[in-house]
Amino acid sequence: MPARRSLAGKPIIITGASSGIGAATAIACARAQMPVALFARRADKLQAIREQIELSGGRAIVVAGDVADPEANEELIARAEEAFGPIYACIANAGYGLEHETATMPIADIRAMFETNFFGSLHLLQPAIERFRRQGTGHAMMVSSCLSKISMPYYASYCATKAAQDNFCRSMRLELADEGVYVSSVHPIGTKTEFFDTADSNTSGGLKVASTKQNRFMQTPERVAGAIVRCLRKPKGEVWTSLPTRIALAGTLACPATTDRVFRWALRNRLKKKMPELPTDS
Repeated sequence: MPARRSLAGKPIIITGASSGIGAATAIACARAQMPVALFARRADKLQAIREQIELSGGRAIVVAGDVADPEANEELIARAEEAFGPIYACIANAGYGLEHETATMPIADIRAMFETNFFGSLHLLQPAIERFRRQGTGHAMMVSSCLSKISMPYYASYCATKAAQDNFCRSMRLELADEGVYVSSVHPIGTKTEFFDTADSNTSGGLKVASTKQNRFMQTPERVAGAIVRCLRKPKGEVWTSLPTRIALAGTLACPATTDRVFRWALRNRLKKKMPELPTDS
């Protein structure tokens, strides 16, 4: 097990840093005295996070762009190195979801989600890891999801992107273990962020299975950020923010038929509440 390490002065790059988990993690890393490079499409939101960090005595830069653009990621790394020197860590956090029946979801929409959630992560991590290997040290992370371990009705594309992140992180973690480079995947449960509002706006007719007002079992982005900083201090392979969820998911993998029955029952009841005319099982 790696020893606990100081993060002071070690630069980090965070994508999707304009809100939610990304913003909370940027602030938490800055409190740990890490210089932070903030990346997202909304420059005004990034500037607000930067100001908050600098008012607290931290250091941050803003780079606006799209994670799906490989050149934007290369520019991000170059700007971070120019401002802070060699980067120590990077967190691929940008991503989005939407609801759609899996059998009819347009291939273009599925591909677009993979471009952002999965390939956007690789566009950052691959060039960053190239530098980490030369340095002999570094820590790469992808913010995946608890749903990387199981698929949900109407969310197959989102779950698949998260599973891809999870699998790539595991392979890279094993491949790089002897080179001083750590790779971690982060598996939050439902988090109080803009995710559901964005999913609602991206979903034709609005959300039916999920809800923009879910509060039960939801965690704060600050809780996830705290777990990420602890992992940066003492690296481990997977970061979980809910032990009961992790145990429950292990059970679903062991009992897939039972899990399917529970999902069908829950989905039927959820849709019946949204659309009372839906017939019940006979």
